[in-house]
Amino acid sequence: MAVVGCGGLGGSVAEALSRIGVRHLRLIDADVFDETNLNRQILCTEDTLGLRKAKVARSRILQIDSLAHPEALCTQLNEENAEDLLRGMDCVADCLDNIEARFWLAHACQTLGIPVAYGAIAGWFGQVCSVYPGDASFATIYGAPFGETPRNTLGNPPFTAYAVAAFQAAETVKILLGRPGQLRNRLLMIDLLDGSVESVELR
Repeated sequence: MAVVGCGGLGGSVAEALSRIGVRHLRLIDADVFDETNLNRQILCTEDTLGLRKAKVARSRILQIDSLAHPEALCTQLNEENAEDLLRGMDCVADCLDNIEARFWLAHACQTLGIPVAYGAIAGWFGQVCSVYPGDASFATIYGAPFGETPRNTLGNPPFTAYAVAAFQAAETVKILLGRPGQLRNRLLMIDLLDGSVESVELR
């Protein structure tokens, strides 16, 4: 399976999946760690500043499970490469922070028939759902593809990333195992500021 984005969400999702026994992980991220990542990205330490996030994630997984087979792809998912990057995956964990790339990911997964475990954070708030080909998708959440989209200017505390990543990793495992209770056609909205969790139907 693939984890797209190895930052605040993706680093924690990749670690959780590795610890539960997922050994084939394709880790996709073009970015490097910088000091602004230290507050929330579990793979970011003073020792990893300036290093590629995907490569750090790969090294971390091998520290957890030496029999794992993680791939580190230091590239940015876009219109041209999305299908090639995701082809052959059983599931994709969408841990992106770029809405345009998120639509390209969704389009590629729709074309390839791959389910997506989606997560996003903004400040104290987060959301999670599972999207299968043909389901209500990101246009329902964000509006028309590639139009004006809001940017997160709230900053992200670490506990938001960890909480959403936990739900997202759980959705990924349920998809891989075919377990019931998936957040399919439902958006789980998490508000850590007032301690509430709400499930909203997607149409």
